[in-house]
Amino acid sequence: MSRLNYHHLYYFWQVAKGGNLTETAQRLHVSQSALSAQIKQLEQSMQVQLFRREGRKLVLTDSGYQTLKYAEDIFSRGAELEQLLQQGMQPQRSPIRIGALATMSRNFIESFIAPLLATPQARYSLLSMNQTALLNALASHQLDLALTNVAVQGNDSQLWQCRLLARQPVAVIGPPGNSPASSLTAYCQQRWVLPPVQSPIRTAFDALAAQYQLAPEIIAEADDMAMLRLLARDSGALSVMPEVVVKDELQSGRLHKYLTLPQVYENFYIITTQRQLLHPQLNQLLQAFTPAAV
Repeated sequence: MSRLNYHHLYYFWQVAKGGNLTETAQRLHVSQSALSAQIKQLEQSMQVQLFRREGRKLVLTDSGYQTLKYAEDIFSRGAELEQLLQQGMQPQRSPIRIGALATMSRNFIESFIAPLLATPQARYSLLSMNQTALLNALASHQLDLALTNVAVQGNDSQLWQCRLLARQPVAVIGPPGNSPASSLTAYCQQRWVLPPVQSPIRTAFDALAAQYQLAPEIIAEADDMAMLRLLARDSGALSVMPEVVVKDELQSGRLHKYLTLPQVYENFYIITTQRQLLHPQLNQLLQAFTPAAV
């Protein structure tokens, strides 16, 4: 069996990530023909086809997808080693890079990074993005960890380490003035602002509404917890969300909690990749975080 040529594999990795042979050749400062020849040699040595052409586009084959996953791991670990050596074997000096799902509660994120806020010498960066972008950034080692309320599913479970960080009960939240009740039936004549139908909270709320034969008047939907918080505060309608989202409004009296929904939670997850070198502040954050305190 031929020995794997990592130089050829690197060129394949770059083309597979970019999806365009011409642009990749320009970025790497090599000719398109030379780049194509390198990939062809890799295919011949491994006796597989990595790309197929669809018009002017190069599309990965099944073997290509498998090769790309290994190449991502190989070269991201190489980048990790290079970073470690360049920092004089002191990775704790580098900022911890935290990604967060753009629609998550900002209050929850702040509660998680509280140890960093309390440590003057701590260095960190916070980036908001969608779930796909979070996973891509983790895979390419642009992030040290990701915070999300969407668990990782599917074939990527062998790459991702997904840990349940906290479970927050979901409550009926609204303006002050209504009387507390023991079930949703007391709020059948109210207007609502809710998460969209594809969210787990909305799915659970719809199931309870059907159980109690409630036909809610939904005046607005928002998938962003920050926007849902503003709508609950300013619309005069009821909403459903974890208390942590509106903890400041609850403390000030601008909003009121009327009912905790039975067996309905929002789950918060931390996602990392299976890597050899972890940022030293990651364990500090996990050990210091206490879900009951938020």
